[in-house]
Amino acid sequence: DEEEDYMSDLFIKQDVRPGLPMVRRVKEAIHKEEKQKEANEKSRQKSIKEEEKERRDLVLKSALGNENKGFALLQKMGYKSGQALGKSGEGIVEPIPLNIKTGLSGLGHDELKKRKAEEKLENYRQKLHMKKQANEQAADQFRIRFKTKQEERKMEGDLRKSQRACQQLDMQKDIDVPKETWFWIEPEEEDKKDEEDNEDECTSSDLSVSEKLHILTAYLREEHFYCIWCGTTYEDSEDLSSNCPGDSAADHD
Repeated sequence: DEEEDYMSDLFIKQDVRPGLPMVRRVKEAIHKEEKQKEANEKSRQKSIKEEEKERRDLVLKSALGNENKGFALLQKMGYKSGQALGKSGEGIVEPIPLNIKTGLSGLGHDELKKRKAEEKLENYRQKLHMKKQANEQAADQFRIRFKTKQEERKMEGDLRKSQRACQQLDMQKDIDVPKETWFWIEPEEEDKKDEEDNEDECTSSDLSVSEKLHILTAYLREEHFYCIWCGTTYEDSEDLSSNCPGDSAADHD
């Protein structure tokens, strides 16, 4: 192209506002690139696979004609186009579609992928099931621990109740020293003893709460004819055995 004459009227009439020449050049470059892409698409040669696929699709979409030997034999036997196969016309109308393999994978590859996908899904389901079972077991264990703690608190309350009753009944009989140190409620403030004495005391009364409650209940019934569950002091052992249901909370329930 010949260079423009800067003194001509064409050059003087152009829009010379700042920034406009740059925008115009960008638009022209984009337009030129789009045209180049269209030209490349038109001039691009199709690959052999694409050509084979187009020819195959064209043949499969077209109906069978008289030049097909199989179709010609069917016509000689009385078959007409559009009819169903079979003596009574219960067969198929359209030919069985072809399932053409175009990939490079070997035979059985699709079945292998399907089987692996099913195995992966089954493993995922098993993990979910195991996680659900673990959560249920954790919930059951929590409920058992919570119930056990509640039962322990209840037995501790029954033991304190029995200790207070034992101390009161012993003092009414002028018993100054309990039969066992833990038969009475220990005072909140008592003189500190040596560590060795405390260890001996712990080993001598190394019993569970339920065992202490059972022993103390039996002592109250035998010594004072008193039942902590009934809250009653009976006249004698005969009166206790005939009127008291039993020596445990379950018997009274």
